Amino acid sequence: MTINLDDYRDCFEKAAPEIRDTLESTFLEASRVMSPAGLQEYMEGGKGLCSLGRGHDLVLAYLEEMPMVAKEVGEDVIRDVIAAAMKLSSMTSGEVIALMFASLPTAARRLGDAELVRSYLQLIHQMSAKAPRGMRPMLRHIDELLSKLTLGGLRRWVNFGAEAYRRDLNKQVEYFDLKTADSLKVLQKERRGTLFIDVQRKLNFYLRAFWGRDFFLRPAEADSPSFKPYIENHIVHLPDAVDDIGEIKGLEIYRAIAAHASAHMCYSTSAISAEQLSPAQMFFIGLIEDARVEYCAGQEFPGLKRLWKSLMQAEKESRVEHPTVERLEELALMLLEGDVSCDDDEISAFAGKFLADIEANKGNNQFSWDLGMELFHVFAARKEVPSLRILESIRIPYRDDNRIVWEFEEFSWEKGVEYLPASKRQVRRTVSLIEMVNELDVEFAGDDAQEVWRLETPFWLDQEGCTINELEGKEPISDPYHYQEWDYQVQLHRPDWVTLHERRQPKADPGIIDDILVEHRPIAHRIRQIIDMLQPEGVQRVRNMEDGDEIDINAAVDAMISIRMGEHPNPRITMRNVIKSRDLAVVVLLDLSESTNETVNGSDKTVLQLTREACALVATAIDGIGDPFAIHGFASDGRHDVQYYRFKDFNEKFSDEVKSRLAGMQGGLSTRMGAAMRHAGQHLLKQPERRKLLLLVTDGEPADIDERDPQYLRHDTKKAVEELYSKGVMSYCLTLDAGADDYVKRIFGANNYTIIDQVERLPEKLPVLFATLTS
Repeated sequence: MTINLDDYRDCFEKAAPEIRDTLESTFLEASRVMSPAGLQEYMEGGKGLCSLGRGHDLVLAYLEEMPMVAKEVGEDVIRDVIAAAMKLSSMTSGEVIALMFASLPTAARRLGDAELVRSYLQLIHQMSAKAPRGMRPMLRHIDELLSKLTLGGLRRWVNFGAEAYRRDLNKQVEYFDLKTADSLKVLQKERRGTLFIDVQRKLNFYLRAFWGRDFFLRPAEADSPSFKPYIENHIVHLPDAVDDIGEIKGLEIYRAIAAHASAHMCYSTSAISAEQLSPAQMFFIGLIEDARVEYCAGQEFPGLKRLWKSLMQAEKESRVEHPTVERLEELALMLLEGDVSCDDDEISAFAGKFLADIEANKGNNQFSWDLGMELFHVFAARKEVPSLRILESIRIPYRDDNRIVWEFEEFSWEKGVEYLPASKRQVRRTVSLIEMVNELDVEFAGDDAQEVWRLETPFWLDQEGCTINELEGKEPISDPYHYQEWDYQVQLHRPDWVTLHERRQPKADPGIIDDILVEHRPIAHRIRQIIDMLQPEGVQRVRNMEDGDEIDINAAVDAMISIRMGEHPNPRITMRNVIKSRDLAVVVLLDLSESTNETVNGSDKTVLQLTREACALVATAIDGIGDPFAIHGFASDGRHDVQYYRFKDFNEKFSDEVKSRLAGMQGGLSTRMGAAMRHAGQHLLKQPERRKLLLLVTDGEPADIDERDPQYLRHDTKKAVEELYSKGVMSYCLTLDAGADDYVKRIFGANNYTIIDQVERLPEKLPVLFATLTS
C-alpha cells in the first residue's frame, strides 16, 4: 500500500496555505517512522483537524510533532491524539490544542510508554473541564513539570490547583504558571527520587552486560502502594519512579528490580501449573521460585546477591500486620545467603534443605512447586497462614508480582517480543471494491498477513455461486471492539479488558420462521390485538382545556348558553392538537450460550428453539407497531473472544433475509453478559429515539471459562446496567432460570426483570412483556 502526498496536498493547502512549505518535510519524516497504515491515519487525522476551522497553527503543530511522538511510543497513539483534539475542540481554543500537540513529544519522551501517553491525554481533557484557564500556562511549563514529576504526581499537582483555586481564576492562572508558593510547594512534595526515564538507557546497558541480550523495559504508573513490577508479553514493566531506601540510591533499586525480572526470563523455561492451587499456595511457590532464579543469577554474577541482600537487610519503614510476614522475610534472606540464620528451627531446617538441593535442581521449577507446597504446609500446620493481601505486603522491594511464573510464554530471542512498533503489527482496513481489485498485492495471503483488507459488503463470485469467504470457509468478523470491565474486589474498571467481535451465524430456510407463525396462530391473533392497542394514533384533539391552541366551538356555544341563562360558564373552551407517537428504540439481546441447546423438561424442544419462536413472534409484534428494533445475540469464549451476532438491525425490515438468519441461530460457548450489553447499548445510543430499551433474554447467570469467581461477572453486569441507565438506556431481563432470584434482582433492580418458570411459555410471554414495558 502506497500513500501519495498529492492526495492530501490540496486539502491542506486550501485549509491553511501556510502549511505548503512544511508539508513535504513533515510527510517525509513521518514516512520514515510510520507504516503505510500509520501514515494514512496520520494524514487523515490532519485532514480532520483542517475541517475544525481552528486556524493553521493547530494543523501545523500536529504535522510537525506527531512523527516524533510516533517514533517514541509507536504510531498507535495517533488515533488517540486525534480523538483527544476533537474532544478539546468543543471546550477550548485552537491555540491551546496547538500547545497540547507541542507538548506531546516531551510527554512521549519523558513518559516512555503509549499507555502513559494516553493517560496524559485523559489528564489534559479532565483539566480542560476543571481548570480551563490553567491549560495554557501549564502546557508552556510541561518540560519542567515532567522532568520532576511522574504522571501520577502531575495529576495530583493539577488536581490540587484545580480544587484550591476553583473560584479564584486569577490565582488559578498563577498556580499553573508556577508563580505561587503553593504551586512550588506541591511540586516539591510530589517530586520523586529517581525517574525511570532518566535511567532507562543505563538499565538497558546494565542488563546487556550480564546476559548479552536486549531486554525491553517500559515504565508503569506506580502510585498505588500495592504496585509491584511485572512482566507481560516479554516486557518488563518497572515503576515510573522510585525513592531512595536508606543509603541505597534509586538507580541501585532499579538495577535490583530489572536484574530480578531478567533472571525470571533467563532461567525459566516452562510454566508452573496453578491447577487446584489456592492464592496462598501460589504465593509460597512463587517465593521459592524467586529464590531459585536468584540462585541461578548469583552463581553467574555474585555481585547481584550482594545487591539483593542489601535491599533485604535495609531498614523497613512500614510495620507488618502478621508475624508470618517477618518469618518469610527472614527465610527469603536465608535462601539468598546461606550464612544467615534465625531462631526458628523448623524454618532453618527448611532453608538448609533448599540450599542442599538447589544445585542439583537449579534448572527445574518443579523443585519450586514441591518446596513451596511443603513450606505452605509448615505454616498451615501452625495455623499461621494470613490472607493473600497480608502475604503480598512482604517487604522485599525489588521483586515483581510473579505473574510470569504462572502465565509464562516461551520466549524466543530470534522471534523478538510482542511489543513491536505499529509498522510490524497486523492492520485491518475497510476498503472500496476498486481499491481491493487494483491494489491487492497477494490475494491468497493467510491470516498472518501484515495487512488484512475487507469490504463492507460480501464479494460475490458468480462462477462459484458464493462469496469469497464462503468459498474459503472463513467466517467474516468485524474489527475488534474493546470494553472496560468492573472489578468489584478493587472497585475499579479494568480498561479495554474485553475484546468483542461481531460475527455472522449460518443462514437457514426462512420458511422455518413462517412455520413458527403458523404453529402459534392463536398467539399471533393475540399479538394483532396488541398491535392495534399500541399503534400510534397520529394527531389527537385534546378538548376541555383552559389554555389551548384554538377555540372549541361546541364548548364555546355551551359557555354562551350558560351565560344567557345566568349560570357560571365552564372556562375550558379551548382545545389543542397533540401528536400521539411512539418514540422508542428496542434491542432484543439473546443469550446464545451452550446451555440453550438443552431440552426443556416436559417438552421435545430446546431452549434455543423456544427462543427462536419467541423472537419470531415479538418481531412480528414490534414490526407491526412500527418501532425501530434490532435482534442481536451473544456468546463468549473468555474475555478475549466475546462473539456478537446481529440477526436484525434497526434499518432492516422483517424480511426473508432476517428470517433466514433467525432460522440459522445456533448456541454455544459461555455468557459474558456485561460486555455484550455495553456493545448493544452502543447500537442503541446511535438511534435518535428518546426512549431506549435493552431487552435481555437469558437462561442463566453471567459466567465465562476464564472466571472462577461467580460474583465477578455478576458485579460487572450490574455495573453495565448502571452505566447504560446513566446514558438513557433501560435494561430489562427476561430470565428462564428458575433459580434466578438469588442474583437477578441485585443485577437489574427490583422492577426490571421477569422470571419465567415454565420455559415452554416463552413464545407467548415475550410479546406480552414487550407490550407491558412499552405501553
